Amino acid sequence: MQAWLLNGWLWSALLLYGLMTLLWIWVLRHAPLHIAYPFMGLAFLIVPVLAWVWLGEPLTWQTLAGGALILAGVTLASTGTHG
Repeated sequence: MQAWLLNGWLWSALLLYGLMTLLWIWVLRHAPLHIAYPFMGLAFLIVPVLAWVWLGEPLTWQTLAGGALILAGVTLASTGTHG
């Protein structure tokens, strides 16, 4: 039970998570929402690609196809006229 308290990876991940949360709040305060918010969907592509690069996780055609659809959606949502 105490092993997780001494786990450096856990503390590093929690610190990184906290910093990224603060960065995201800053982005939401300074960027138009119609541009910033669609980029949350990119996490569904970025995470599997980074897991493939750093951890050797398999990257399937379904993930790539879904990522392409997400990129198209982000492009559509963040371009054009709003308001």
